[in-house]
Amino acid sequence: MERIEELFPRYDESGKLIIKAAYDIAAETLSTHQRSNGDPFIEHPLAVARIACDEIGLSAECIAAVFLHEATRFFPETAIPKGMFGQDVLTMVDGLNKISTINPKDTRLEAENYKKLIVSYSKDPRVTVLKIADRLEVMRSLDMFPKLSRERKVLETMMLYIPLAHQLGLYNIKSEMEDIYFRHADPEQYRAITNKLKSTERDRQKLMTQFIEPLKQKLSDEGISYKLKVRTKTALSIYKKMQKQKVSFEGVFDVFAIRFIIDCEDDRETEHALCWKVFSYVTEEYESDTKRLRDWISNPKPNGYESLHITVKNREGSYLEVQIRTKRMDDMAESGLASHWSYKGIRHEATLDKWLTAVRRALENPLGSEGDPMASYYEDELLEMPTKEVFVFTPSGELRKLPAGATVLDFAFDIHSNLGIKCTGGKINGKAVPIKEKLKTGDIVEIMSGKNQKPSQDWLNFVVTNKARTKIRQKMSEAEFQKAADGKEILSRRLKNWKMELDDENMAALLKKYQFKTINAFYAAIGDGAFDVAEVKTFIQESSNQQQEVPVQETKNRTGVQESKGNDDILVIDAKNVRGIDYRMARCCNPVFGDDVFGFVTRTEGIKIHRMSCPNAARLLEMYPYRIQKVKWSETPSSGNFQTGLRVTAALEPSVINEIMDIVNSFRASIRMFNVSENERYSTYEITMKIAVPSNLELDKVISMIRNLRNVIKINRM
Repeated sequence: MERIEELFPRYDESGKLIIKAAYDIAAETLSTHQRSNGDPFIEHPLAVARIACDEIGLSAECIAAVFLHEATRFFPETAIPKGMFGQDVLTMVDGLNKISTINPKDTRLEAENYKKLIVSYSKDPRVTVLKIADRLEVMRSLDMFPKLSRERKVLETMMLYIPLAHQLGLYNIKSEMEDIYFRHADPEQYRAITNKLKSTERDRQKLMTQFIEPLKQKLSDEGISYKLKVRTKTALSIYKKMQKQKVSFEGVFDVFAIRFIIDCEDDRETEHALCWKVFSYVTEEYESDTKRLRDWISNPKPNGYESLHITVKNREGSYLEVQIRTKRMDDMAESGLASHWSYKGIRHEATLDKWLTAVRRALENPLGSEGDPMASYYEDELLEMPTKEVFVFTPSGELRKLPAGATVLDFAFDIHSNLGIKCTGGKINGKAVPIKEKLKTGDIVEIMSGKNQKPSQDWLNFVVTNKARTKIRQKMSEAEFQKAADGKEILSRRLKNWKMELDDENMAALLKKYQFKTINAFYAAIGDGAFDVAEVKTFIQESSNQQQEVPVQETKNRTGVQESKGNDDILVIDAKNVRGIDYRMARCCNPVFGDDVFGFVTRTEGIKIHRMSCPNAARLLEMYPYRIQKVKWSETPSSGNFQTGLRVTAALEPSVINEIMDIVNSFRASIRMFNVSENERYSTYEITMKIAVPSNLELDKVISMIRNLRNVIKINRM
C-alpha cells in the first residue's frame, strides 16, 4: 500500500484501495514477464497509470483498468474477484484488450478505418484516452524495442495515435509523441531544427520581455493577474511549415507564440471579459493582422479548445503570435477534455457524464461543424452515439469497413464481385453461418462459395451495401438478357419458317395485348418458355384478317419525311436506327429517344436532330426558320442505344465516384467515357461522362438518383 500511496497520492482512500487491488493482481500475474530490455513488465502499466493520473487526470477506476488490462491481455484466464471492481472498470478492460488485438497491415492506407475501429471498441470513451496514454509510454521507451518493431510503432503512432490525441485536445501528449516520431523518422532534420531552436531560445525570451514591457502598467492598473509563457512549436510542426511554405527555418515567422494565462474565477462571463480586455490592450499597443485573428472563445473547437489568437508586429517589425486564455482554458488546451474532469473534482458524478459526452463526440466527429452542440462539453446527459459502421477482418488480417447491418454476403461482394455471386455461406470466428448472418465489429470472416450458386431476388431483401445490390441486379439482368437473346433467336427462326413478318406496329400491339412492359421482357418470356411462341403466329394471322383497305394518304420519301396533304411535313425518327439515311443526332446536345426535338437541314450533312433545350436551339430557330424540319419519334418502344453526356459536380469524397458508377450500371445504361478531375479552388470533383441509354426515361432515372446522392452538388446534361 505504501507504494500506491507514494505513486497515487491524489486519490481518496477508496480510490487507492481499488488501485491496489488491481495492482496486486497484475503484479502477481506478470511476475515472470519481462519487457524487451529485461525490466519487469509491471513497470509498463505502472508508467501508463502515472501518465493517466498525473498528466491527464483520470479517475482511480481508469488506473485500475490499466493494471487489469495488462494482466488479462497476456493471461486471459486471470481471475478477477466478483464485486471487487465495478462494471465501468470491466468495460474499460474489455475495450483495452480488444484494441490490443489490432495488428494493422498497412497503417498508411487504412489509417482512418483503424482509428474508427479503436473508437468503436471504446464503449467507454475513456478507453481511447487510456490507449493514448499507453502509446505515449511505449514511445518514451522506444529505444528498447528491436528495429522492425520500433519502425512499426513509430508509423502507427503517427497515423493513429497522434491524430486521436489531437482530436481530444491532448496537446502536450500529442506534441511529445510528434517529437519522438520525428526524432526516429528523420533524425538529421530533427537535429538541425532542435539545434536552431536551442540557439534562438535566448532571443525568444528577449522578445517576450520586450513585448510585455509596455503592457505591464495597464494590466497592473486593471488588477489583472497573469503569467506569460513562450510556447514553441514542435520540431515536426516547424518542419511541415518549412516544407509547405518552401522556406528555411528563418522563414517560419510563427516558430513560437507568447501566451497570456489569466488567473481568474471559473466563470465564463468573467473569463471572456478579461480575455477581450487583454486583447484590446495588446492591439492598442501593437499593429495587428486582423486576417489572422482566431476567436475560439466565442466558438470553442469541437475538442473543447478555447483561446484568442492574434498576430502582431513589434517595434522591430517582427511578427509575433499572441495567445490569450485563462488558467482553466490553458489546462484544457494542455491536457484536453480530460482536464475538465480533473478540474471539477473526481467525485462529481454529473461532471463525469458531461466529460464522457464530450470525449465521445470529439471521437465520433473529428471534424466538427459550426453550430454543432459537440463543441460544448457542458451537455446535461450522456448520449449514446449511433453505430453507423462495422469493422471486420479477412482471415489474413485485412481490415474491411462495412455499414451497420452488413451481412456475410455484403462482405463477400466487398472482397470481390465474383466471390459474392458464388457465395453459399461463411464462417465467422471459425463458426459456420448462412449468407444473411449479420456482422459485428471485430469478426474474422471467411467466405464459402460454390460453382453452381446463382443470385436470387431474395438476396436483395437482406444485403445493405450499394455494391452488393448493384452487382446482384446486374447479374440477374445479364441472365434476363441472355433469356431475351435466346427468345429473340427462337422467334426469328419461327417467323422464317412461317414466312411471316412482325412489324413495329404489330409488335407494339402484341406487347400491349399480353402486357409486356418491354420488348426484352417479351423475348425473355419466350426464352424461358413462359410464353408460347405459337401465340405470335395466331396474333399475326388475326391482325392480317382484321386489316382493311384504306386509301393511301401519305408516303415516305427516302429521307423519312412524311408527305401529307399540307405543308406540315414531319420527319419520323426510327428509334432503332439513330443514324437514319439522311439524319444524324447532333453532337452538341446528344438527343435521346423521348426528348423534345427538331431537325435542322444542313448543307452537307443532311438533317441534324437537336434537342429543343440545345444551347444552339434559339439561334437556329431565329436565324434559319426556313431550314427547320419538324420531327417526332416513332411510337415504337425504343430498343436503340443513344449516347449522351452528363456533367457532375461533387464534394471531394472518393466514395462518390463508385456510387455514381453503381447507379449508372444499375439501369439499362452503360458508361462509354468517364473522366474525373479535382477542382482545388472549390475542393470538388468535376466529373464528365458519356453514357448510352435506350430512352430519356432511363436517363431521367439515372440523373434523379445521382442528384439525390449526399455528396453530389449538381448534375447537368451536356
